[in-house]
Amino acid sequence: MGMFGNAAGSANRLLQRGLWALMLLLSVAIYGSHAPLLTLCKVDGAIPFSSTSVVVLVELAKLVLSLLFLLAGPREPRAAAVSWRHAAPFALSALLYAANNNLVVHMQLFMDPSTFQVLSNLKIVSTALLYSLLLRRRLGTRRWLALLLLLAAGVAYSCGGLRGPGQPGGMRLHVTPVGLLLLSVYCLISGLSAVYTEAILKSQALPLSLQNIFLYFFGVLLNLMGSVWSGTEGGFLEGFSPWVLLVVLSQALNGLIMSVVMKHSSNITRLFVISCSILVNALLSVALFNLQLTLLFFAAVACIGLAVHLYYGVT
Repeated sequence: MGMFGNAAGSANRLLQRGLWALMLLLSVAIYGSHAPLLTLCKVDGAIPFSSTSVVVLVELAKLVLSLLFLLAGPREPRAAAVSWRHAAPFALSALLYAANNNLVVHMQLFMDPSTFQVLSNLKIVSTALLYSLLLRRRLGTRRWLALLLLLAAGVAYSCGGLRGPGQPGGMRLHVTPVGLLLLSVYCLISGLSAVYTEAILKSQALPLSLQNIFLYFFGVLLNLMGSVWSGTEGGFLEGFSPWVLLVVLSQALNGLIMSVVMKHSSNITRLFVISCSILVNALLSVALFNLQLTLLFFAAVACIGLAVHLYYGVT
């Protein structure tokens, strides 16, 4: 019996690792396909829908999926009765995420999109710093070096990892002092929202689906209030197409995957997933839009590979 029990346990662990790897690969694919999907949504070179409407629908889809998972999943024993004290901390998480989404929009007024793409990689450092300080997780020299390599990979790819036919190489950054201030706030809130949410998810002995319901309820509420306040031009669903619906569903699914990652792993794993999505983004951009890979893309890939080795492969 002992031998059969050990074999069953090994098979179960192998299955769990396989499912975990599949989930991370799916998240990499979703992150990497997001920008190409948005490009496919454009009409005459412009985004035809309201970004606030999309955010509300993504939060609503995550809320509905979380409710379905809770109802369909096994009845997990609860350490204590669920009360508003369990739900209240997620209001701050939702507020931080909503503030971050709005900052991304307003920052575009003080810098060009290419500059934002390059400088927003600094949130890797801010997230890692807050993860280390607030959760008291010592990373060590090798792991910090790995995270700096992720930063270098993101900057290299953003600076010119892809190039259109006949497009000159190189780029110039354009950002105002106000833009730099907003960028600093953006990186701080981005890291804080992720690390705070991870801390709450891990501190409560509640089913993850129930915690997600709390988080996305507040997310729907706050983003819906923001949509009403901003006064979306046209109808709520104006400009929607099958591509936009695919964006909504993929982002909702990725949000649920990231909650699993933060509950059972860490935000550092999330940073690696986002960085690895560069590969998917590049391949789709080459296949769909006839863009060309540059030496900076291969430099970014090398940095990511070395970072993964340093963080996970060296003891």
